[in-house]
Amino acid sequence: MGGNRIDLLDGRTHARDALFAAIASAKDHINVACTLSGTDRPGEDFVQRLIARCRAGVQVNMLIYGHDPSSTPVVQRLRAAGVALCTAAPRVNWWTWLTPNHSRHDHRGLMVADGRVGFLGGVHLDDAALPDPSAEQAGTCPDLRGATPDTCGRDLFVRLEGPVVQRLQRLFISRWQRHSTSSLPVARYHPPLPPVGAQRAAIVASETGRHPVASDAALLAAIASASQRVWMDTGSTGPTHRVALALAEAARRGVQVRLLLPGQGGERGPLRAGCRHDALLLRAGVHLHVRQDRPLRDRFCVIDGLWCSVASPNAVTQLVALDERFGAQLERAFLDGQACAQEVDAATLSRRPVWFALRGKLFRGAAFFP
Repeated sequence: MGGNRIDLLDGRTHARDALFAAIASAKDHINVACTLSGTDRPGEDFVQRLIARCRAGVQVNMLIYGHDPSSTPVVQRLRAAGVALCTAAPRVNWWTWLTPNHSRHDHRGLMVADGRVGFLGGVHLDDAALPDPSAEQAGTCPDLRGATPDTCGRDLFVRLEGPVVQRLQRLFISRWQRHSTSSLPVARYHPPLPPVGAQRAAIVASETGRHPVASDAALLAAIASASQRVWMDTGSTGPTHRVALALAEAARRGVQVRLLLPGQGGERGPLRAGCRHDALLLRAGVHLHVRQDRPLRDRFCVIDGLWCSVASPNAVTQLVALDERFGAQLERAFLDGQACAQEVDAATLSRRPVWFALRGKLFRGAAFFP
């Protein structure tokens, strides 16, 4: 869809202010899909603002993912305040615990205010996940030199305006209908959305699971057509065989390929699965960088500074945009992450113990990329 305005909100204070400003200005409804990990420290500011808007007459609908979230105190407070709630616990079978991809839900938060302003990423009910302005003044990254707090393990936070918000709204409604036994309360969910910018964007979504999704096919096709550079931050996961082959082939064509991988803060299984491709990628000329801080939850990719994608870790929700300005914002985010990373070369790879590679083979089916 054309006519959109997409902004990558840099800095915890900027992201938090934008989120809270949208809540305060909402007049008709607020739809929120978020995660709740079971912590006893919910995002108090976030919860209080939603409760205040609900008491002011704004319809607030919340879809909360987590393990039995209905029994937590924060959910009980929201329900008592009149917030319409739909709680969904992930379906976990015994075999799903054999791989790190045991969650069957989207870990990427989203919010839509009045059907006109949308947000992806950074919408959670945990203080540890919400953008924290106090952390922005905390100093430098631990064990890192020359890096700022904004580059230390934060979520990507995207603000959307324009016709693409309607797609985000439909995504929330479809998930509500899938998980809730009651209908969504009446509100003006689909107001007319005139063009507000010149950016072209799409929301690609699917059910969670181990099967490839449409967004993955789009990513592989975009890598295959790259002519100048491919910069990819894999977030908390690592690339699997198909993506590694596509990146290696692009590097052999002379495309500059940079890959930012999670370090010790990432999910262990996907990281091990990603490590098994390091030798292949290095031989092809791919530049590998391993984060020394906590990695991003989301993964993103910028191709030729134009084709952009920001996806949840399990590739359930992905924003795809064709825009040089947004591409420049993502490339700056990549460079920030690269400043908190250590480059992997052949010498580093040769010093890894044998069992390190064996773990990669053990978790070869555990990554979220197809």
